[in-house]
Amino acid sequence: MREVILDTETTGLSVSDGHRIVEIACIELDDLIPTQNRFHCYLNPERKVSEKALEVHGYTDEFLSTQKKFLEVADEFLNFIKNKRLVIHNAAFDLSHLNNELTLVGKKKLNKENVLDTLTLARDKFPGSPTSLDALCKRYRVDNTKRSKHTALIDCDLLAKVYINLLGQKEPTLNFKNEDNEKIIINSNKKNQYYKKVIKPTEEELKLHKDYLKNNLKKNFFN
Repeated sequence: MREVILDTETTGLSVSDGHRIVEIACIELDDLIPTQNRFHCYLNPERKVSEKALEVHGYTDEFLSTQKKFLEVADEFLNFIKNKRLVIHNAAFDLSHLNNELTLVGKKKLNKENVLDTLTLARDKFPGSPTSLDALCKRYRVDNTKRSKHTALIDCDLLAKVYINLLGQKEPTLNFKNEDNEKIIINSNKKNQYYKKVIKPTEEELKLHKDYLKNNLKKNFFN
């Protein structure tokens, strides 16, 4: 199943106050494994960024004024997410802003039934515990040291790793070879395929293993 990890940054919290999107990021997953397909853009919100939002993501009015408007990227964005389930942390926030932008340019709103909210997933799994993205990164030992600012692309990358852990799966290894060029095999017995390193025992280890088995078999037989 193909899914899209999605995150946005905005000029402020509420659509009702006229706030707009300044960044959209999407990372595609294929059966929980990130592909090379990504969608990312900065947007000219056609209004000023609030002071609180500036503290969060750091995108200035000057920088954003040179970016494309949502109308210019809307079709590309919709084509990227077409027929894929969206995975969003605190989906209500992002959906409200995305649907506002889509409405402003005369496009159909996104269907919330095709969205998985990892915030809800985390609250169900860890009731009473902190469920922010940072808290979940800490719980699953996902390195979030690059998250000095809440940028959408970095947050998507972190959420992809957190999401896999929330489902009870380990993060897949994307490299076909490790640094020592050791062989990698695919475990094809499971629905979600992950890569595992083959570690071959040395001749000495094989000899020790045989000696151990021989001695224990004799001991068990004569006892």
